[in-house]
Amino acid sequence: MTLRKVWALSIVPLASILLALIVGSFIILISSVVTTDSLDLTLPLLAYESLFEGATGISFLNTDGGALSLAFAVDAERAARNLTSSIAATSPLILTGLAVGVGFKAGLFNIGGTGQVLMGGFFAALAGAAVADLPTPIAVTLAVLAGAIGGAIYGFIPGALKAYTGAHEVVSTIMLNSIAAFVIVGLVNDVFKIVGPSFARTADIGNAAMPILFGRNGHLGILIALAVVPITYFLLYKTTLGFEIRTTGANPSAARYAGMSPRRLIILTMSLCGLFAGLAGTLEILVLGYYPAVFGTTIGFAGITVALLGRSHPIGIMFAALLLGAMRAGAPNMQIQAGVPVEIIDVIQGVILLFLAAEVVVRRLFRIQAAEPGATAELATVAKTYGGERAV
Repeated sequence: MTLRKVWALSIVPLASILLALIVGSFIILISSVVTTDSLDLTLPLLAYESLFEGATGISFLNTDGGALSLAFAVDAERAARNLTSSIAATSPLILTGLAVGVGFKAGLFNIGGTGQVLMGGFFAALAGAAVADLPTPIAVTLAVLAGAIGGAIYGFIPGALKAYTGAHEVVSTIMLNSIAAFVIVGLVNDVFKIVGPSFARTADIGNAAMPILFGRNGHLGILIALAVVPITYFLLYKTTLGFEIRTTGANPSAARYAGMSPRRLIILTMSLCGLFAGLAGTLEILVLGYYPAVFGTTIGFAGITVALLGRSHPIGIMFAALLLGAMRAGAPNMQIQAGVPVEIIDVIQGVILLFLAAEVVVRRLFRIQAAEPGATAELATVAKTYGGERAV
């Protein structure tokens, strides 16, 4: 891929991030006026600097004396700790981004990442508890495989419904998100609840917990997530199966005419998407050590932003996940130092998604030339109408 093509694919995501940060600045200013009855024009700069410092351990502003001034400073120990936290927060986002991005390649909009994350984490928790006393390499491997299978099964369901009945994957996966959440809550509360803790949860996973390889929270799951990126790239762009997936997404009729089976590929792709999301949930639970009855996570929906921001390309998804992961890791420091609630990160993430969806507006605003045909196929997948799409 040439630098010119990389730039052409990156310009709109970069512009969307810039616009989202500007919108976030206005929101921060307005909220400060409402809460403190004063207007501090430097607050957005302080907030973003604190966010960056919390994510990287690097600061470039000095607030001594009440005035802001440039002062670059690096604490090596803190930088290592903060960067590790950012990478740890990135790893599940890589997987949920792939869970959406690979679906886009096949012309499918997998909005069921949340349910697949929950199901993968639940399967991993049960398997981890069952093998808690086995040697760590065996226990971790079995728990990871169980979580991946659980997610794949939950991705298979909407894939089969799409292939054999024409049920749109957006509708079915949204329903399956709710089913997973409520069914798992019931199971943890009534079937798998252990006696002792003050809240309902499954048994400890023991030796199936993710081993810490470096720092305070640099666990094995980081390497797993990073390893999935080149594997997915190879699958999509260097194998016959990947070619068939991309062809089906571009033109199902042409794929069928060429002897491919769109029905089989839809089921396979959705199962693969579920596997990725299930792995993300597995990493979360195997780090936590058990499955709580109420497992609140937004990484499933964050995968949509990651996939669109990364243009559905595995490498782009990795960098997009790194950005959002760093923002999530740095948010607590922003709240402590600048007094800006961590929820502003979710707002900025949502605004990024809004501008990505409104690509035409962004291109006109920055006078960016129109994209090449097929360059934004994921947006076409998001925007297309549904109904009467049964694969034959």
